[in-house]
Amino acid sequence: MASSTAGGSGWYKGKVKAVISGDCLVIMAVAANRVGPPPEKTLTLSSLIAPRLARRGGVDEPFAWESREYLRKLCIGKEVAFKVDYTVPSIGREFGSVFIGDKNVALLVVSEGWAKVREQGQQKGEVSPFLPELLRLEEQAKQQGLGRWSKVAGAAEAAIRNLPPSAIGDPSNFDAMGLLASNKGSPMQGIVEQVRDGSTIRVYLLPEFQFVQVFVAGIQAPSMGRRTVTESAAETEATTEEPNGDVSAESRAPLTSAQRLAVSAASSTEVSPDPFGAEAKFFTELRVLNRDVRIVLEGVDKFSNLIGSVYYPDGDSAKDLALELVETGLAKYVEWSANMMEEDAKRRLKAAELQAKKTRLRIWTNYVPPATNSKAIHDQNFTGKVVEVVSGDCVIVADDSVPYGSPSAERRVNLSSIRCPKIGNPRREEKPAPYAREAREFLRTRLIGRQVNVQMEYSRKVSMADGPAAATASADSRVMDFGSVFLLSPIKVEGDDTPSPAPPASSSQAGVNVAELLVARGFGTVIRHRDFEERSNHYDALLAAESRAISGKKGIHSAKDPPVMHITDLLTASAKKAKDFLPFLHRSRRIPAVVEYVLSGHRFKLLIPKETCSIAFAFSGVRCPGRDEPYSDEAIALMRRKIMQRDVEIEVETVDRNGTFLGSMWESKTNLAVSLLEAGLAKLQTSFGSDRIPDIHLLEQAEKSAKRQKLKIWENFVEGEEVPNGAVVESKQKEVLKVLGMQVHQVMVTEVLGSGKFYVQTVGDQKVASIQQQLASLSLQEAPVIGAFNPKKGDIVLAQFSADNSWNRAMIVNAPRGPVESPKDKFEVFYIDYGNQEVVPYSQLRPIDSSVSSAPGLAQLCSLAYMKVPALDEDFGQEAAEFLSEHTLNSTKEFRAKVEERDTSGGKVKGQGTGPTLVVTLVAVDAEISINAAMLQEGLARTEKRKKWDHKDRQLALDNLEKFQDEARTARRGMWQYGDIQSDDEDTAPPVRKAGGRR
Repeated sequence: MASSTAGGSGWYKGKVKAVISGDCLVIMAVAANRVGPPPEKTLTLSSLIAPRLARRGGVDEPFAWESREYLRKLCIGKEVAFKVDYTVPSIGREFGSVFIGDKNVALLVVSEGWAKVREQGQQKGEVSPFLPELLRLEEQAKQQGLGRWSKVAGAAEAAIRNLPPSAIGDPSNFDAMGLLASNKGSPMQGIVEQVRDGSTIRVYLLPEFQFVQVFVAGIQAPSMGRRTVTESAAETEATTEEPNGDVSAESRAPLTSAQRLAVSAASSTEVSPDPFGAEAKFFTELRVLNRDVRIVLEGVDKFSNLIGSVYYPDGDSAKDLALELVETGLAKYVEWSANMMEEDAKRRLKAAELQAKKTRLRIWTNYVPPATNSKAIHDQNFTGKVVEVVSGDCVIVADDSVPYGSPSAERRVNLSSIRCPKIGNPRREEKPAPYAREAREFLRTRLIGRQVNVQMEYSRKVSMADGPAAATASADSRVMDFGSVFLLSPIKVEGDDTPSPAPPASSSQAGVNVAELLVARGFGTVIRHRDFEERSNHYDALLAAESRAISGKKGIHSAKDPPVMHITDLLTASAKKAKDFLPFLHRSRRIPAVVEYVLSGHRFKLLIPKETCSIAFAFSGVRCPGRDEPYSDEAIALMRRKIMQRDVEIEVETVDRNGTFLGSMWESKTNLAVSLLEAGLAKLQTSFGSDRIPDIHLLEQAEKSAKRQKLKIWENFVEGEEVPNGAVVESKQKEVLKVLGMQVHQVMVTEVLGSGKFYVQTVGDQKVASIQQQLASLSLQEAPVIGAFNPKKGDIVLAQFSADNSWNRAMIVNAPRGPVESPKDKFEVFYIDYGNQEVVPYSQLRPIDSSVSSAPGLAQLCSLAYMKVPALDEDFGQEAAEFLSEHTLNSTKEFRAKVEERDTSGGKVKGQGTGPTLVVTLVAVDAEISINAAMLQEGLARTEKRKKWDHKDRQLALDNLEKFQDEARTARRGMWQYGDIQSDDEDTAPPVRKAGGRR
């Protein structure tokens, strides 16, 4: 212990850890940066004799408890200065003087009458150096009748505690269940008399002085060791172990009398404490030993041991001993006793243990976390408008920071840590689960078109399939992003009984947590994450909301039958059935509807609640560009932003031969066809008559305005002459298909893209030589004067390729708005003979003679057959593209491309105008295996799924390719490095949305 300079030699400083009686203290050293419990000393106050407390089978001396209480309240936890005055070896005790500040503790005790003074010890010098003052104060206390010197009749007898049997070592009459029943959940005052280990204490319960042993609920600290019996069946039977390997409170239960006899007769050995056992015990002693505590009894085990929560004072607040131990890594969470506690307390303990594991505190020093397929997302928060509610736990948000119309403008956000009923898939004849429609509608009415804050939190790799198929090696997987969505300005929705003035617990400046709203209404459940699995930053608030929903029996927690809605889907029905339904839609002039999906710019799937049916609906006399035509995606994007899942009104005129209803649509009194025409994304087609189209004059004015401004599809419009936008592309497609038919061709790879796509030129084609000869013969002049040459989107020009400074034919993909103002103005071009794409300045562009530009592009887009190659932004997407580049991009290397099929389903690659993608098997002239097989062999791609209707050639090709895939899987190459991707029990990924939001 550290010496004190004050008071002279032999004085030390320390802190009072315990008060054993009215004249005896336990003082521990105060040492900074010490590892483990500090040394301590038991010191009896010199020349004092305090009344003795009862031991087992005995009774207190009069005033013994009051004497001890005075000294306990005076000294416990205080810093003191002390000195050993003398030692009595015969009893092994040390006697000394103790000061709190400048006050002598012994003098204070005697002055209050709680101890008497012994004038002389057995040996000379065994007296306090303050004996005269002690004697004076004793006499003064006697005269005043203080403490044990009380002159009140019967005071001595009244000061003797009436101890119950359990307090004097006879637990036979102790009724643990009765004590629990009368005090369950109510705080009981107590004083801790002993700390057995970090999570086991012995307490006097006041005011009855019941002496009980309490196991701290929900936790278990490391053992302090014990005497184990090697030949005793009694000891074996008294020790139980929980299924998870935790030693339960029952294992530490006192033995019966018969067991004790067996123990004493058998051989025994000492078991040393567990690592950190002594530190955990000292941690608890420092906070609760001889302190006033509150005990909340939680339960009783089968050995009548009390299980309870322990709270100790810390300034003006009370602290939870269990939580403190777990947070510091000195105890672990134990499920069996935690189940006796309230849910909030359990969650706090579980979260504290998880944090201790992450930081590897004390008992978790060597902890190895389990593998997880979730990963935290950092710094990806954004704001935007909700454009679609996919399901109760998934929304699509248009990011405000991304330009309108960009492919990445819309982001799919899955709500963190909750699961709502599955909405089902009509194409696979999957019906919505109970409350799935209600959950989606709850979000739709609150979020569509509203501004939200999104806090991205984690991503998970999940299976694309349900059930047994998810566990197979061929099951696809994808990465899903999870986050919390906050509604910035909540509004009262008609029919909503959620009180607006009382936002959820997690409401803050970010807004109202949408996931919390859902769970509180009983439309979702909270996922019980495994340890080290990423979760919502607002997980506790979600659990609290779920508890409220369960107690209120809301939604999926209700005992009532779920609401049932039978929707007639006329999209999948026959055209005749759709026509039979027409009279019902003619009964009202304008019918309320909800836009479920935007199928194209002018065609939609609508839900008509009044008639409980879904229909395909298209604008009368208004048509947007087709699926593979320019501006098709922009038209779809515009409609998604304006009306996706919005409430609209429709007026149905007729139904076409395919079962699509034709008519007009309004949203907030705005005719939506007008919006399309004004933006230059649609044309009027009124050859069948315009007299029956409402607002026809508005539609005509909108189209004229777009033509006048040459917007979008009208960019090449000349008054009195209309040039179809896709005419050039269409002619080129026909020419290319003549060059590359459905056969085997000698090709050279000119450009590699992601996802297994690449461009080729046909080797030996006379047109290639002709084009090259024409380009070589051109006399290139100086850069054109600004204003004399204004290339527009879709124009064919000459552009200087930056890699080798050669001049090549190129199509303008993107051009600055308005006339050229500087030689540095940027143009995005696509080299139609090679497939490259880059941005070049105006100074590197030249006009081209029509004789050279009229010939179709020589680059043909291809993709590898029978396999799926990851995209560039997916795992191993970059490696796959690099492998394909290294093995194909060589001007002297020739390949045989066997055309397996033509793919017209995926639309165009940006800038390419050469028709459908040719799906090929690519083999180098001097190679033994195809590039397709080589990529599978390296684990950089997967084979496609088999289909029941596969023809024989496809089946044989897949049989061959799967051998190479199996080789990669066995060797753990590439994407198979962690083995097969198994199904995930938290989430199953939804089907991938096709480009432009079409379904």
